Parts: sequence; structure tokens; C-alpha cells
Amino acid sequence: MKLGKEFRDFIMRGNVVDLAVGIVIGVAFGSVITALVRDFITPLVTIPTKGINFNTLTFKIGGAVFAYGDFINVLLSFLIIAAVIFFFVVRPMNALAARRKKGEVPPEPSERDCPYCLSAISIKATRCAYCTSEVAPVTAPARVMPS
Repeated sequence: MKLGKEFRDFIMRGNVVDLAVGIVIGVAFGSVITALVRDFITPLVTIPTKGINFNTLTFKIGGAVFAYGDFINVLLSFLIIAAVIFFFVVRPMNALAARRKKGEVPPEPSERDCPYCLSAISIKATRCAYCTSEVAPVTAPARVMPS
């Protein structure tokens, strides 16, 4: 009985449900884009090619038939999906992240380089742990908070 409860708890976690919703939306979105390419983009592309239907483009080698026209449609679908995701998801998220970072104060450094051997040492160190040279202590400058 405990196994059933564990499984139910696992399935009801937010990230599993979010992932399932994302996959379903992604599949539906892929179908919409495939229809867009098949029904609108491909006919537009065939205008300069004098009405060639990509779905009928094939070649044969021996008994095998290669439907390269269908591949062209799938490739166009992929490129459109990638462009839509880039322009409507990735770029806005990057802009939001950049806006959020503008207000952040960088963390205080905890290490510095030894002026003699260039090894990373603690900011508070007065002697290098690697070359044993004495180093001047660092005085922290006054921090100005962004307004």
C-alpha cells in the first residue's frame, strides 16, 4: 500500500505535472505549426517554383523511394518552431533576466591573486599559502548601494 502512496505523491508533484502539461502543449503546438507549414508556407514557397508540390517530390534508388519533399516540409516546420520559440520565449526571458540582474549587487570577493605567484588566496590572507610571501592586507572600499 505504501508504494501506491509514494507513486501518487510522485505524480502529484508540481514539476511532474508541469512537465506533462508542457509536453502536451508542445505536441499540440507542433501540430499547429505543421499545419501552418503544410497549408500556408509550402504553397507560398511553391509560387516561385511554378507550383511544384513538395509532398510529391521523390526519387527512387532500386526499390526504395525517398520522399525528400516531405523532408523539406518537416525542415520548414522545425525552422518555424525554432524561430517562434526563440522570438517569443527565449528572447523575452533573456530580457527579463537582464532587467532583474540590473538591480542586483555583486557579491563581495572572497579571493584575490598573490602578487608574487598569482595563486588564488583568501582576501583576508597576509601570507600566500603557496609561495609563503607576505602580502599586504586588503582594505575594503566603502560600498555604494545602487539607487
